[in-house]
Amino acid sequence: MTPREHQPELYIGLMSGTSLDGIDAVLVAFEPDDTARPRLIAKSYLPYPDDLKQVILALHTPSHDELHNTQLIANQLAKLYAQTVCKLLAATPHTARQINAIGCHGQTIRHRPEHGYTLQIGNAALLAELTGISVVSDFRSRDIAAGGQGAPLVPAFHDKLLRHATRHRVIVNIGGISNLTDLPPGGATCGFDCGPGNLLMDAWCMQHRDEPYDGGGAWAATGTTIPALLDKMLAEPFFSLPPPKSSGRDLFNMDWLHQRLTGNEAATDVQATLLELTCRSIADCIRQQCSGAQEIYVCGGGAHNATLMKRLSALLPDSLVETTQAVGVDADYLEAIAFAWLAEQAMHRHPANLPAVTGARHPCILGAIYPA
Repeated sequence: MTPREHQPELYIGLMSGTSLDGIDAVLVAFEPDDTARPRLIAKSYLPYPDDLKQVILALHTPSHDELHNTQLIANQLAKLYAQTVCKLLAATPHTARQINAIGCHGQTIRHRPEHGYTLQIGNAALLAELTGISVVSDFRSRDIAAGGQGAPLVPAFHDKLLRHATRHRVIVNIGGISNLTDLPPGGATCGFDCGPGNLLMDAWCMQHRDEPYDGGGAWAATGTTIPALLDKMLAEPFFSLPPPKSSGRDLFNMDWLHQRLTGNEAATDVQATLLELTCRSIADCIRQQCSGAQEIYVCGGGAHNATLMKRLSALLPDSLVETTQAVGVDADYLEAIAFAWLAEQAMHRHPANLPAVTGARHPCILGAIYPA
């Protein structure tokens, strides 16, 4: 691309995460001054239809004709992404012609960096065709090709947006999987996946209450943690791995949970134990890897779980625990803003991974570009 003019550049970020709740969309302005904070212009959300959630979940395991089905769902997702973009722009005076690019994370179907690949679907070519806007997608593959985990990718953006000169901050994203970014003042940025965030709690809630999530953690609050079950879950080797590390539904899924149940547990107690697992795995990572953290800021769906937030605060009594709203960043849309930034970095040919976070051999320009 040509050097920046004096006008800000506009990018759209689309995020559909492991929780499978829907599509977060943002329109973000990036000023010519790279030190300026990106400006959120508009935001939008489109929930996934229940039948689409179930089909996407089914794609996480091998099945008959899965390649064909994966491509059909990728096309369906592209149409939903395009619908979300149109809804987003309709709420602003901006047109598609003014948007530099869309950063589309896509929907993760497999994440197997130990085998050298990751797969996010969403047919970026079709999205570019439907919107008339260039699309940047497949952000994780280049990092994996360089020997990295391909995740988490947002710590580089957290470093730009939320680092403080004197306060030791940790940013915790609690989506389907939880991950953190360590921002020690004067020190190197670090980040990695901690373990299951909401995905097991959501799945257990759906199974037993026919509800997609436990609103505010109210159901979990009626149960009691089962120490033996918690110990079985925390014995999973992933939790003792040093960073860099990443994970997903390939490991933490309902089969994983059922293998650790006796069948005699009360459903509410299992929910309480799953919440404790999420909180313990995050708190343990912070104590072990982020010594001296003063401020913990939470984003993602977990930021709305009052029971979870209260428990995380209790486990980390020496740190302030708040949502990212406290530092002026929308907790629901921080990841979508990050993928708008990743698209901006790709369009300007700037490396956007942090090798110290992902384990890649070198910095990489992330994303495949589909010009409009």
